[in-house]
Amino acid sequence: MLFAALALLAPDPVASVPLFRDPVHDGAADASTVHDARTGEWVMFYTNRRADLKLADPKDVSWVHGTTIGVARSKDGAKWRYSGTAAIPASCTGATLWAPEVQRFGDTWHMWITVVPGVFQDWNAPRFLVHLTSGDLKSWKCGERVDLGSDRVIDASVLALPQGGYRMWFNDERANKAIKYADSADLKTWTVRGAVTDTPGEGPKAFRWRGRWWLVSDAWKGLLVQHSPDGEQWTAQPGYLGGEPGTRPTDRAKVQHPDVIVSGDRAYLVYFVHQSGEPEAAKDPDWSRRTVLQIAELEEKNGVISIDRTKPVTMRLGK
Repeated sequence: MLFAALALLAPDPVASVPLFRDPVHDGAADASTVHDARTGEWVMFYTNRRADLKLADPKDVSWVHGTTIGVARSKDGAKWRYSGTAAIPASCTGATLWAPEVQRFGDTWHMWITVVPGVFQDWNAPRFLVHLTSGDLKSWKCGERVDLGSDRVIDASVLALPQGGYRMWFNDERANKAIKYADSADLKTWTVRGAVTDTPGEGPKAFRWRGRWWLVSDAWKGLLVQHSPDGEQWTAQPGYLGGEPGTRPTDRAKVQHPDVIVSGDRAYLVYFVHQSGEPEAAKDPDWSRRTVLQIAELEEKNGVISIDRTKPVTMRLGK
């Protein structure tokens, strides 16, 4: 009892900088973070880019193909440890896996994964979304390939709708990289309803916080931030979040492909950062491929979101 009381009085830990660095390929990106009530831990799924792959041709992008989904675990959200790769069946996916989106609905965990059916040296390959399910976040079962009317679809974000059913935001590369949305009654069959912005981008992340709907997406010059009272009509805030390079070591590039963790009244932005601004990049031209995950607390004032990347993040994530 005394130990538990002392633990409650202990100051919240300060998040690591970087928050997480993949120990295998040093290319962690595109995080999706959830709480595992079974173990009491937080679990982060992420794209495990092969940033350490040596290639003769600098235009060869096979290093962002042949990727697995990495897994990291944490007790408090501030310190993370590597936990291997996700057991995703090859029979319904492919050689290249990107951008996991993990959510729990009812008693089942759901994952939407971007699949590229092979390893390619350029970006000209089909890509699509596959739905998977799990009871324990460890063993995943094949679901269906998601039909969204395009052969170049990536980066799902899914929420339950208050009135019932579900909504998915995604990037349709055939429509000038538009962020579109689709609705479903059963998480299997989806109806595309339109686009939420004419600003090209990828990596959308939708969440509800402080009485609003929010949608952040990677516009390659920082994050486009939109908010909505109802999830239907969206307003973009001026500028781009995290578009300027940070100043901390390992954080000296723009913010990319967001995840958001909402914990009570607080919310945290998890993003990846290329290592092009680090001293190693001056000696090794391939160092800029390397990416790490960082975290910043979201601040909201009068409907505008901001982050301070220089501020240490003190946190202890709740359930």
